[in-house]
Amino acid sequence: MPAEVTYPELRDAVAKLCAKYPGEYWRKLDQDRAYPTDFVDELTKAGWLSVLIPEEFGGSGLPLSAAAAVLEEMQAAGCNGGACHAQMYTMGTLLRHGSDEQKAEVLPKIARGELRLQAFGVTEPTSGTDTGAIKTTAVRDGDHFIINGQKIWTSRAEHSDLMVLLARTTPLQEGMKKTAGLSVILVDMREAIGNGLTIKPIRTMMNHATTEVFFDDLKVPVSNLIGEEGKGMKYILSGMNAERILIAAECVGDAKWFIKKATDYAKDRTVFDRPIGQNQGVQFPIAKAYTNMRAAELMVKEALKLYEAGENPGEEANMAKMLAADASFEAANMCIQTHGGFGFAEEYDIERKFRETRLYQTAPISTNLIFSYLAEHVLGLPRSY
Repeated sequence: MPAEVTYPELRDAVAKLCAKYPGEYWRKLDQDRAYPTDFVDELTKAGWLSVLIPEEFGGSGLPLSAAAAVLEEMQAAGCNGGACHAQMYTMGTLLRHGSDEQKAEVLPKIARGELRLQAFGVTEPTSGTDTGAIKTTAVRDGDHFIINGQKIWTSRAEHSDLMVLLARTTPLQEGMKKTAGLSVILVDMREAIGNGLTIKPIRTMMNHATTEVFFDDLKVPVSNLIGEEGKGMKYILSGMNAERILIAAECVGDAKWFIKKATDYAKDRTVFDRPIGQNQGVQFPIAKAYTNMRAAELMVKEALKLYEAGENPGEEANMAKMLAADASFEAANMCIQTHGGFGFAEEYDIERKFRETRLYQTAPISTNLIFSYLAEHVLGLPRSY
């Protein structure tokens, strides 16, 4: 199915589901720092979180553009896909590199909603984006790995049954490439919590259910190794284009929400006996935000087209993520400015969405690292780090 398909029926169905979860629902969760269990459960039952799982495993078997449409619609409706979006792209590591037995055991249960695979353990406090410098180790002991170490920004760990974990299985030695010797292991957190796995929530400026995770002699069966030992970095990288494209689609959805919110308000709000939207000082920022959103949207479509054609759209995926994150945050700023003081009031939902969309200029990859990628791999400039 080509990326040009716009999925009108899918979008309509997702929008109708999201309409059941208005701003009041998200504001209450935000105040309580609670997880949107009802929302995620309904998305799962409707099959929206398993659109990328092949039909043979109980999913819809749709291309990445369908997943992008689902996430964009969620954000455009004022919801927060950050609670569950990782299930779409973390599942890809298992789908592409897992054994037949692993896929047959896990993927149907994810599709049915019996298991959640939403936790992704890669980043560490001392390494940040320097993934080759991670210190979490997985040492073989008979039929098990013994895992020790620490991960940070492992979002949804408290609300996931399984974690895709990147750990060092071969000690780093002189002359060895830093990214060599890393392996991907599927951790069943239901068994691990209290038996070597500890989860510590991190309170952040948005309700993102993120955590710090500690491993203390955690035993995991060697059979949980995904793919070949030592090739984990390659497996993780293979899913990053999909992750960035999907996050970009979410940001496009956020931008559309802010633009609609500001446009509607500017039409209705009257000051000095005229709607504020009649003033060019209000019109122009909205029009600019719309222009930037459309440009980002087109780059997302280009990245999707290349991805679904089997190409490696590293350039396009990175640019789509950067442009969309910038466009959504510009739209957020514009929306607050259009509303004036009301933009800071909780009941309008703008300040919540403002905080949520700000994340994506930093995660899952910062804007500066995208610039570094483009400079080196696209423009041929010397490597900077």
